Amino acid sequence: MIKGAGGRWLVAALAASAVLASGCSNTVDTAELPGVYRSTATGSEILLDSDGTFSATDMSTDSASAPADFSGRWEFVDSESSSDFVYLTVEDGGLGNVNGVQLYPGGPGTLEFRTPDEPPSLVLTKVAAP
Repeated sequence: MIKGAGGRWLVAALAASAVLASGCSNTVDTAELPGVYRSTATGSEILLDSDGTFSATDMSTDSASAPADFSGRWEFVDSESSSDFVYLTVEDGGLGNVNGVQLYPGGPGTLEFRTPDEPPSLVLTKVAAP
């Protein structure tokens, strides 16, 4: 049991921190993730299928790599220690030695390629299926 003014302050501080942290989290509805995402700037496109597979067309994960087509499996990773992300397991070798790619939810209907502390290198917005 926590006693005294110092103990009450600690409990109040922890409660306030929990409220602030919960207000800052970006909630992702995983049922809404499947769909077609496209970059209007580059024409890059990725399809996240509801069966856990994906296909990417004309994608470049950074400014140094040429656009490529690749496919594989995807899963949402609800990370407690860092930002949540969509992990793409590349299965067809379309990215050479790269076996996986992380996409970060950037807000409702958007996924981003980004590295920590950097702006997104590519923003994909969910569009109506063709």
